[in-house]
Amino acid sequence: MSATSRTTRTGRTGRTGRRRTSLVALALGSSIALAACGGGGFEDDSADEPASSGDGPAELQVLIASSGDAETKAVEDAANAWAEESGNEVEVVVANDIGQQLSQGFAGGNPPDVFYVDASVFGDYAEAGNLYPYMDQLEGADDFYPNLVDTFTLDDQAYCAPKDFSTLALEINTASWKKAGLTDADIPTTWDELSDVAQKLTTPDQAGLVLGIGRDRVGAFLVQNGGWWVDADSGEATATEPSNVEALEYVQGLLKDGSAVLAPDVDAGWGGEGFGTEKAAMTIEGNWIRGAMENDYPDVDYTVAELPEGPAGKGTLLFTQCYGIAADSPNQEAAVSLVEALTTPEQQLKNADAFGVMPSRESAQADYVDQFPEDAPFIAGGDYGQGPVNLPGLGPVVADLDSQLEQLKTADVTGILESFQKNADAELQ
Repeated sequence: MSATSRTTRTGRTGRTGRRRTSLVALALGSSIALAACGGGGFEDDSADEPASSGDGPAELQVLIASSGDAETKAVEDAANAWAEESGNEVEVVVANDIGQQLSQGFAGGNPPDVFYVDASVFGDYAEAGNLYPYMDQLEGADDFYPNLVDTFTLDDQAYCAPKDFSTLALEINTASWKKAGLTDADIPTTWDELSDVAQKLTTPDQAGLVLGIGRDRVGAFLVQNGGWWVDADSGEATATEPSNVEALEYVQGLLKDGSAVLAPDVDAGWGGEGFGTEKAAMTIEGNWIRGAMENDYPDVDYTVAELPEGPAGKGTLLFTQCYGIAADSPNQEAAVSLVEALTTPEQQLKNADAFGVMPSRESAQADYVDQFPEDAPFIAGGDYGQGPVNLPGLGPVVADLDSQLEQLKTADVTGILESFQKNADAELQ
């Protein structure tokens, strides 16, 4: 795709120009700061060479934000296998601060060829012209969960392949459940049922439900009521819609009657800690809780269920990253070939076994559930989950929303939503 087609946008031309300018200034600032600290950039000796073929010699650099040695090794092994087969060379670099390092590379015109892009910053990178949109070239692109592809789409242009994903589900303490006289038939499937079991599970020593603070937990209730903070298709904020007010008021009701608490209220850093220390009988967390429970709370037995449906149906949140390819990479064709190798169903299942992620390809779903049956409620959310707010420029606005949601128990719900709407409108218009 040419540079001209890559920068074509619809409906927000003026804002695109301002956003690109501000992001380049930010990137230059980051570059200067890193240089002052002795930080290194990315080598780009072939910047003036034409794009290399996926079948020809190319030297690719891949920048990842690794969760640990297991993820690093899995990516290195897959990349090396691709290099050996294709005749290319590839270097996998583990980022110290991927945001700063990418900003430096973008500003200097020498970013890594391939890199992790979190969904929360995708919109900023895409609108600034930093990403090469390659999804229409990717073999088997229609095999990725559509909701995940939508998360990495801006102005109807799908950019990059989701590498894996996580969702939220309901975790239930088995001993507390039985002690309250509840059975499998009582696992909540609606908001009313969730309220009922949360009250039954609440004791002087244990809350019925503990929630992590911020939009990344309570946002699931908005989705279940047919709402969301923004409309990605129109590029507009939708926070003040009545469905969002109703959703937050429902959660606030649980907090006010004492059947639910926020994690800090029980001296916990997140919902998994409050659940693992048995200060709450239920929590709403992602599939990452499995590793925390095995390592930190191995004696706590629990079960996992899909989140209860709201008035509008099922809803959960998606957390994901994609493999970005730099718009300035001289090796785009080879980079697309590498991404194809990194995202095959077979490789994604290897990654799942190595470091606990869920495949982003639908064709890997059945094999994943066979391998990890306890994760079935999490992977089911791939069909109906909602990705994060990814419209460009809303980072500070979302951070302010999270700050206000810390006081959800006593806050003016309408005021929180009106504040977000006002701030988002000012940025998006």
